[in-house]
Amino acid sequence: MKKIILTLVAALGFVVGAHAAEGGVVWDKAPNNTNDLASLQNGAKLFVNYCLNCHSAAFMRYNRLQDLGISEKQIKENLLFTTDKVGETMKANIDPKEAKAWFGTVPPDLTLVARSRAGHGGTGADYLYTYLRTFYRDSTKATGWDNLAFPSVAMPNVLWELQGERRPVYKEIEAHGHTTEVVSGFEQVTPGTMSPLQFDQAVGDLVNYLQWMAEPAANTRIRVGVWVLLFLVMSVFFTWRLNAAYWKDVK
Repeated sequence: MKKIILTLVAALGFVVGAHAAEGGVVWDKAPNNTNDLASLQNGAKLFVNYCLNCHSAAFMRYNRLQDLGISEKQIKENLLFTTDKVGETMKANIDPKEAKAWFGTVPPDLTLVARSRAGHGGTGADYLYTYLRTFYRDSTKATGWDNLAFPSVAMPNVLWELQGERRPVYKEIEAHGHTTEVVSGFEQVTPGTMSPLQFDQAVGDLVNYLQWMAEPAANTRIRVGVWVLLFLVMSVFFTWRLNAAYWKDVK
């Protein structure tokens, strides 16, 4: 019964940590470089061009991208759809009913996805970095694609033109007296517009942006937190010395 429940929850994508642990998929470490403005700017561009067609980021406004060094003019000219305004939230124009008919489910909002996907396999950024890089062709699926990190996912590989088409390479392993096939790697079928290294860097930029979007004030919070801790340490030191001076004549 427990296995059935875990399987159902993992299929819905709510417990990716449990899925990673049971499915044997090791999450790759994401770059995690949310202080790199060039990376975040490229990630924002990739998000708008490849993700925002179906997925919303309803808790993020376009003008917040100015925190990444993108001017309002650049946002209007390069990152806005024709009917959107710079002060509006990043909502997809796809009709939810049509999306459910096409994919079997409504594409989730991605504003907090980098925080919500954390699990036993690593951080949410690690999951996303692995997920976006492990799509492969599978003619048995409705979309023509499958994914190692999220098997039977309803989402197609929207980055396939950049990555190219790949097929999995299997190897046999012995476990508990049974022989099973697992994916040991990928074989490139057709090249993409990017080399594998360039694609990994682009996905890293996209994941960096998703991580920043989940908490735009994170870097400021950490920076201020460091100064607060330093202030408290200095306060403790001065308090200790002041206390010693007050009591130095008391035997």
